[in-house]
Amino acid sequence: MTLEDRINVLVELGHHIQTKEEELQPIFRKTYLENKWLTENNCHKALNGIVEHFLQKDKLLEWTKQYQISDVVQKKNVGLILAGNIPLVGFHDVLSVFVSGHNSNIKLSVKDKHLIPLLVKWMGAINPDTKPYFSFVEKLTTYDAVIATGSNNTAVHFEYYFKHVPNIIRRNRNGVAVIDGTESKETLLELGNDVFDYFGLGCRNVSKLYVPEDYDFNFLMETLHEFNELVLHNKYKNNFDYNYAIFLLNQDPFLSNGCVIVKETKDIATRIAMLGYEYYENESSLTAELTSRKDDIQCIVAQNEIEGLITIQPGKAQQPHLSDYADGVDTLSFLTGLN
Repeated sequence: MTLEDRINVLVELGHHIQTKEEELQPIFRKTYLENKWLTENNCHKALNGIVEHFLQKDKLLEWTKQYQISDVVQKKNVGLILAGNIPLVGFHDVLSVFVSGHNSNIKLSVKDKHLIPLLVKWMGAINPDTKPYFSFVEKLTTYDAVIATGSNNTAVHFEYYFKHVPNIIRRNRNGVAVIDGTESKETLLELGNDVFDYFGLGCRNVSKLYVPEDYDFNFLMETLHEFNELVLHNKYKNNFDYNYAIFLLNQDPFLSNGCVIVKETKDIATRIAMLGYEYYENESSLTAELTSRKDDIQCIVAQNEIEGLITIQPGKAQQPHLSDYADGVDTLSFLTGLN
């Protein structure tokens, strides 16, 4: 298949997703029954984001023209170890390997093992020539390169196990947001999406705020209370209640509005149903702090530009584009370099 052929398949996949609701429903249901964090609404949200940001022809062409992707590719077998913290989180890797012209040996997460195979099946129905590009495996045994996503602990093992082949090994990262105190309610609601989308389980979700030293949290807490339907989800509510009880027992200072706990901490990563915060003195000290923590940060959300940092607007954290690479590592450059 040529690059044009592969792009056309992806564009048709986007159209297919929008017209096959009856085939999606049983898969959504099965996914939810096996992992209660992957609700039907969140599966829909993830698919809609993929269609809008990944599977548009103009965006695919703009993305791929930045690389030297030949129609004649010496195919490599690329092992993919996918995460399952939010629906379809590994699809960008699958798409990238396909676009580059290589084959994927895919080890799915047990937390999300139905959605990506469905999309791959649909690609095969659109064009049978795509079928040899994908295989699903229980264990990686044949591979020329590896892209593996996991925790900080598993990353150590991945680095050792795959050290003999080209690899991308991803670790824990989280999004952070910078507040300056001038945010409107609309902006804070958008920030709420960055915090609460997918129950905050994604690496791009905002888990920590950086706020001015004199920041008044009342307006923020009142605004974030509009996301209180989250506590109707049993697993989220259990985490909220557990954290609330632990902080009370330990007599730790914290704020709560009934759906999220806000607590001062130096940590970037926080518990489910919790949002950390840290005070900053000025922009230069903030830039220095965030730069020093860059290996822990996936993205920075801020309504205004911050000198020396790449930021995104509130509400966009969980709407990545094709060139928004996890951990800042250019996946497609890595893949095209395998040739």
